Amino acid sequence: MCLAIFSLNRLPDWPLIIAANRDELHTRPTLSAAPWDDATHILGGRDLEAGGTWLGMTLSGRVALLTNYREPIPRKLDAPSRGVLTENYLRGNQTAQAYAQTVHQDASLYNGFNLLVGDHRELWYCSNRSATPPQPLTAGVFGLSNAVLDAPWPKVLRTRQALENHLLNVTAPSAEVLFSILQDTATAAEHELPDTGVGLAREKILGSPFITDPRYGTRCTTIVLQHVDGKAIFLEKRYNALGQAEGIVRWEVDTKQQKILA
Repeated sequence: MCLAIFSLNRLPDWPLIIAANRDELHTRPTLSAAPWDDATHILGGRDLEAGGTWLGMTLSGRVALLTNYREPIPRKLDAPSRGVLTENYLRGNQTAQAYAQTVHQDASLYNGFNLLVGDHRELWYCSNRSATPPQPLTAGVFGLSNAVLDAPWPKVLRTRQALENHLLNVTAPSAEVLFSILQDTATAAEHELPDTGVGLAREKILGSPFITDPRYGTRCTTIVLQHVDGKAIFLEKRYNALGQAEGIVRWEVDTKQQKILA
């Protein structure tokens, strides 16, 4: 997961809105969003190479989202998979605060990450590349890519503002608009791009919200919409190496009854 925009308690009837792109090697094996065979209360995509997920929710409404932190330092080859950080929260029953603080204690074991855990009432953010300890997010519109929360990367600023603008004019979010926001292929001017140590040519490829590249690009867009009445909608649109949509899945969940409706 390399770009996420989300709002918490911004629309009265829709307290939690998440729209996120997962950017990854096209050859990396993945299962599309569905209930997990070995944990049917978890709904989300699944990484078949290292395990875990980039974004998932439970039938009770718990949500976890992960992005990697882009940095030039060598990756620790013996580090545990960052995907377990989301998986363990979804499988467990710790509060978001307690879980984020537990992760913070062991954060140095992992390669760089950003983690969001919580539900429609609150989200907790933690990162092992931030000087700030785990922090609660209670209301607002936020953006997260491969730097710390709300880092002023052009694609973060542009998509976060687009979400903010959308929510100003509606009482309910439009999945179509959210998909459109994250299908933006425009990159920023060279002088606006961050310098994360991967070189200017690579920064330009990675600088757009939606990445089209034959080797590495946007694999899917996931949208999570939680209504105040306990209903939730989980959508995932998948893309091929040309950036063309290959399919979409839609799940509806009753988080009060803890069951899938469709």
